Amino acid sequence: MDEINKFFSRKNTVDFLSEEEYAQSGNYLETLRAVCRLSYMSMYVIDYERKEFEYVSDNPLFLCNHSPSEVMAMGYAFYFKYVSKEDLEMLIRVNEIGFDFFNTIPLPDRKNYSISYDFNLQTGTDTILINHKLTPIFITSEGKIWKALCVVSLSSHVVSGNVLLSKTGEDSFWELDVARGVWNKIEKSTLTERELQTVRLHAQGLTISQIADKMCIAVDTVKFHRRKLFDKLNVRNMGEALAYVKNNKLL
Repeated sequence: MDEINKFFSRKNTVDFLSEEEYAQSGNYLETLRAVCRLSYMSMYVIDYERKEFEYVSDNPLFLCNHSPSEVMAMGYAFYFKYVSKEDLEMLIRVNEIGFDFFNTIPLPDRKNYSISYDFNLQTGTDTILINHKLTPIFITSEGKIWKALCVVSLSSHVVSGNVLLSKTGEDSFWELDVARGVWNKIEKSTLTERELQTVRLHAQGLTISQIADKMCIAVDTVKFHRRKLFDKLNVRNMGEALAYVKNNKLL
């Protein structure tokens, strides 16, 4: 239990909830279940008051061959079973630094923020690098996160970390230097229509030649747009470019 408590920082301890705060949750899980039926991503809800998972979707990526009820029963013990020690230490550190940042945000804005990071899940002999996003669902009158939605998908990176904090509607985001514990503000890239079209056609599974035909340009011109895109987004391939565009809602 002491190990699990490392994930529940004193900076976000929920000791008391008023009747009004309890009432705000209503029947929100039915809406979330409907969203999960339409998405390939895994989703789950953290209850910071009870220090447990309130809901786990049946999308298999996050489950490590367990049923949703089994993962719910494990709660944060799941992490100690399926995440490497190195990544666990990173997650605990990100948790602390993240709440330090969160507590500087004005209360009315806190629901508009989300944090994203990558870590490995170990299932038997396999290791899967996942992207994990977390955003508040309900916040107490004191500004503490009561319940948070977590969304899990395959990572487009090759190593753990890649910690980003963003606010809905902003043209910038914050990237964490985990070793130094420092947030660096980064402006989001803006893409030309040609660059966006290249990404959209790639997402449809088209080859470079097919993209050239669709756009009525030469293959070398497509390659030129791809190189410019990679440089602008600081990515290595179209998979990472597509992930960047999706995550930053540029499409």
